[in-house]
Amino acid sequence: MVDTLVDDVKALLDKEKGDERILKQICRACENNEVISNYERNYVRKLAEKHLGRVPEIEEKQNTEEKSIQNEILSKTPQEQNIETSQITYPNSVKLKPKNTKMLLGINGVILVIIVIIGISITGISITGFSNVKSNDSQIPIDSSSTFSIQTDLPEYQKGDIISISGKSASEKIILSIENQDGQLVWSEQISVKSNGQFSTLAIAGGSGWDKSGVFTIKADNNLETVSKTFSFMV
Repeated sequence: MVDTLVDDVKALLDKEKGDERILKQICRACENNEVISNYERNYVRKLAEKHLGRVPEIEEKQNTEEKSIQNEILSKTPQEQNIETSQITYPNSVKLKPKNTKMLLGINGVILVIIVIIGISITGISITGFSNVKSNDSQIPIDSSSTFSIQTDLPEYQKGDIISISGKSASEKIILSIENQDGQLVWSEQISVKSNGQFSTLAIAGGSGWDKSGVFTIKADNNLETVSKTFSFMV
């Protein structure tokens, strides 16, 4: 996926299609094995479909599945197809012999006992004859400091630049924000953390509160703690 993304980005740059700054930033992130956001992937994909003749992913997947099914059908001889059709039967009824019924009841009883034991283990109740499960009311707090960080792709930006933000967190959602040198909030966004614990997004250095040069602060809050990082901004 990354190799295809890099090829598309380079082809778009050669054809001078799309935002050159964003495409160069994505190319640099791919070469440095950095996190590529869904926004960046979708941006490149749409440009590739429009200017490079790339087939949309949904259509390509449907065509692949249709070809796979057709090849599987064609690979079978008519004799094999007839055999498969003749083997399909629909019994009218199923009768259980008394011996099979007793065996089925015995199996159901064992399954019921296992379910009861699992339920007791989860609730922490101690039952003699099965297991002595003790409930532990004390929970070890998650040390999120070792898995919570934030960074930007560059230490300095100019007005109108795209700021690539990434990091990692143990929580499912975080709130990102940027404050200017006067402590004024100039940008904020709530994003979801991926299953691998990483997050990424993009912000534009411009708008209200971006009228003066200085040191800006980007923060990430996961409701347990806040981490921050500074970068320079030039008008």
